[in-house]
Amino acid sequence: MEWISPVLVFGTTHKTQFTKALIPLTSLASYSSSSLKPFCIMNMLAKIKMQKKEPDKEEASQRPVFWIETFDNVSRHCQFESQGTLSVSVNEGYLRYSQFRALQHFTSAALSVLSTQSLLFAAGLRPTPAQATAVSWVLKDGMQHVGKLICSNLGARMDSEPKSWRILADVLYDLGTGLEVLSPLCPQLFLEMAGLGNFAKGMAVVAARATRLPIYSSFAKEGNLSDLFAKGEAISTLANVFGIGAGIYLASTICSSIQGKMVVGPLLSVIHVYSVAEEMRAAPINTLNPQRTAMIVADFVKAGHISSPADLRYREDLLFPGRIIEDAGNVKVGRPLHEVVKPSKLHQLRDIFPKEKFLISRGSKWTDMVLEHNATGEDALRGWLVAAYAKTMAKSANGPSDRVLEDAYDKMQSLFPALLSELKVKGWHTDRFLDGTGNRFAWQ
Repeated sequence: MEWISPVLVFGTTHKTQFTKALIPLTSLASYSSSSLKPFCIMNMLAKIKMQKKEPDKEEASQRPVFWIETFDNVSRHCQFESQGTLSVSVNEGYLRYSQFRALQHFTSAALSVLSTQSLLFAAGLRPTPAQATAVSWVLKDGMQHVGKLICSNLGARMDSEPKSWRILADVLYDLGTGLEVLSPLCPQLFLEMAGLGNFAKGMAVVAARATRLPIYSSFAKEGNLSDLFAKGEAISTLANVFGIGAGIYLASTICSSIQGKMVVGPLLSVIHVYSVAEEMRAAPINTLNPQRTAMIVADFVKAGHISSPADLRYREDLLFPGRIIEDAGNVKVGRPLHEVVKPSKLHQLRDIFPKEKFLISRGSKWTDMVLEHNATGEDALRGWLVAAYAKTMAKSANGPSDRVLEDAYDKMQSLFPALLSELKVKGWHTDRFLDGTGNRFAWQ
C-alpha cells in the first residue's frame, strides 16, 4: 500500500472517465441494419453507465472536508461533520426560507422598539428614540438574543437528549424569572439583574422550541404531527390564560409584597419543573441515542428481551443521561479517534471488525466506541453488542483481549438479525443514531 506523506491534505478527489464511440454521419449509410443493432445497443449501454455515474459526481461535491494524518506508517482519514453544510441535510427552498425569516425578525425587532417607545409615551414619559432603543435592547432583546445564540450552538446535543434539555429549559426560565422577581431588593442593580434574567430566558426559549418537535413526533403514531402540534398549542394557550388570571389574583393579594413573592414564587417553580419532568417521562421517544441504545442492549444481553419505547421511557435518567451502564459493556461513545485508538493498533482493529462502521477499544474503566461518519443506529447497536459480550467473556477468559473481541464479534453476528427484527416490531427507528457529539471518523 502506498501511504500519503503530507500530514494534512484538504479537499476531496473523485475522477470519472467516460468513453464514447462516435461514427461519422457520412459512414452510416454503409452500415447494414444488422450491423447497426450492436452499435445502438452499445450506445444505449454507454448512456446508462453515464446516468449511473453522474450521481457519484454530485455525491463527491457534497462530501465533507477531510484531512489525512500520517504517523508511523499509518494513515488515518479524519473529517469534520458537515454541520455548516445545510444542503446535505435539508430540502430545497431552505435558503429562501432562512432569508425571509431573517427579514421577518429584523422588521419585528424594529417594530418592538417603536412599541416600547409608545408604551413609555402612554405612561406619561417622553423618551427619545435612542432611549427607547436602549431600553428595548438591554432589557429584552440584547441579552436574550445573546442567550439564544449561545444555546443555538448546542442543537446536536438537543437532538440526542431532548427530554433533558427540555427540563433544563424550564429550569433556566424559572431562574430568569426569579432574578426579575428579586430585582426590587437591589434597585441599583436593576439593569444587571434584568439583563441576566433575559439572558437565561433566551437560552430557555431556544432549548424549549428546539426540543418541541422530537417530543411531539414521539406521539405521532399515524403521521398526524401537525394535528398533535395544533392541539398542544391550544392546550398551552388555554392553560396560559388561566395562569395569567391566577397570577393577577396572587399579585393583588398574597404576593402584593416582596415577602409574599419569595414564598409563593419558589413553590410555583417547584411545581413547574416537576410538571415538565413528568411530561418528559411520558414521552415514548423511539430514536436511538447512547442511553437508550445501552439500555436496549443491557436488557437483551441480561434477559434476552427487547424493551419498547413505552417500556423504556420511565427508566431513562433525565438528570445524568451520559452515565455508563455496566450491563451494556460500559460503553462510552463519541470520543475522537486519535484519543481512543493508537496508530499501531488501528489496522488490528480493522481486521477484527471487517466492513464495520465502528471501532471498539477496551480500557480498564470503560470501552470506547467510535462510529464512522455515515453509521446508523444498526451500526451502533452492533458495536454495543460486541462490547457487552466482550465484557461478559473477559470475566472468564484468560486469553488476549483481541481474541475476546473476535469471539464477541462472532456471537454478535449470529444474534443480531433476531435483535434487529424484534426492534422494528417494537417500534424503534434504527436508521440513524443521535450521539450528539459529532466526533466520528471516515476512512481514506
